[in-house]
Amino acid sequence: MFEEAQYFAPVSQTVGGVVVELAQSDPGFGDPVYRARRNDIAALTLGHAREQPVPVVEYTALEDALWAHVSKELSPKHQKYAVEEFLQGTERLGLPAHRIPQLQEVSEALEPLTGFRYLPAAGLVPLREFYEVLADGYFHSTQYIRHISMPFYTPEPDVIHEVIGHANMLASDRFARLYRLAGEAARRVQTQSALEFISKIFWFTLEFGVMKESGELRAYGAGILSSCGEIEKFRTMHIRPLDLRAMGTFQYDITKYQELLFCADSVEHLENVVGTFWAECDDDSIARLEAA
Repeated sequence: MFEEAQYFAPVSQTVGGVVVELAQSDPGFGDPVYRARRNDIAALTLGHAREQPVPVVEYTALEDALWAHVSKELSPKHQKYAVEEFLQGTERLGLPAHRIPQLQEVSEALEPLTGFRYLPAAGLVPLREFYEVLADGYFHSTQYIRHISMPFYTPEPDVIHEVIGHANMLASDRFARLYRLAGEAARRVQTQSALEFISKIFWFTLEFGVMKESGELRAYGAGILSSCGEIEKFRTMHIRPLDLRAMGTFQYDITKYQELLFCADSVEHLENVVGTFWAECDDDSIARLEAA
């Protein structure tokens, strides 16, 4: 559905205030009330410094109801399709199901567990900036929620994806370590090509990863586990074993469900293959993989 850190709607500042530039295909494009709401939420974030508390968004009853609706739909699907490590993270974190949590609230719950905290994103976050702060235990997140007309789909990452998908993963010690390793790898490399290679592996694992567990295919990627539709479809997609070169070079389509997924044999297998790659990769080793 989207590439993390690259497809947030661009944000610009004008004399009249902050404007989030929604694409015409966005479900909220023709809704002036929703567009004004997006602008107001984005404006809260501008100028935020890492050491400051995350700005509070006064969510409306309608927005809280949308969160509750999606949470209710996803909860039984997680029990059916999510890997045990994700379910344990969900239990540890204990997100509210009836309202949208504030990012500061999520940070305060996460930090004692794995050291991660959230940074608010007004809009576009440069690719390098998004990944590098993972090394320091920070995760960039939007604060808006998707348009009410399409509760089970978003063309760009909203608070449902960022929190229900990623925060529950970040509550797991093992997954949180992988996020940090991805950030360290991004900080280590110099070329844009190497950075994009790391980003694509993140996409096919921590965003859209699947895994063998208890004799069946289960999901651990935040993109799958925050999508009411995609979570029902991932088992029908083309499944391949973990393959660093294939993941790092494949040109995927962000506008539809992912048709190709890469499967780990276990969390340990994911750590050994992807975690080791992120821990050791540099520009030269990635260039060799790309050329293989």
